[in-house]
Amino acid sequence: MARKPAGTVALVDYGAGNLRSVENALREVGAQVVVTRDPAVVRSADRVVVPGQGSMPECAEAMRRSGVADAFLEAIRKGTPVLGICVGLQILFERGEEAGGARGLGVLAGTVARLPAGAKLPNIGWSPVRLVARDVPLFAPMDGQYVYFAHSYAAPADAPGVALVATHGGDYCAALAKDNLFAVQFHPEKSQKVGLALLQRFVSI
Repeated sequence: MARKPAGTVALVDYGAGNLRSVENALREVGAQVVVTRDPAVVRSADRVVVPGQGSMPECAEAMRRSGVADAFLEAIRKGTPVLGICVGLQILFERGEEAGGARGLGVLAGTVARLPAGAKLPNIGWSPVRLVARDVPLFAPMDGQYVYFAHSYAAPADAPGVALVATHGGDYCAALAKDNLFAVQFHPEKSQKVGLALLQRFVSI
């Protein structure tokens, strides 16, 4: 079988993701997108994107039920470039505080916690991000750029592989990178030119 074009992306459908806008943004930067909840498709994809909408516990459990969670973890282990968006970042961690406590996929150590008391929640709107890891080409051009957030929970600013931080009642992880694994707390598909440029870099890896 001929190898699929390098731009092919498996966009994981776990039943609550913001699929259409993410799919459209990926297509706009030239990716060939397959929306799927089929573990075999995720395993064989050239790239995998987990979109973000809904809750961390619902997303993680839906992925486990469909078998996509195991396929996603396998893709990470074998070196497939992976991008998690918003909830797609949060599920990478061991635990989350949402809905009284949730079990993530355990790729990364740590807990996704509610943003600090006193901060307006949910945090919706445009905020700048600050680069803290300059050796990550995917995120290096984004220092000081404004991107669009919509969330009440976040990974800590010292999370494993943190590359960008943002502030809302305190610093938190806005993006992380670890080998072939990338994830962002913000929504690239809603972040206009800055977000599209990020997706373009991802599909060009």
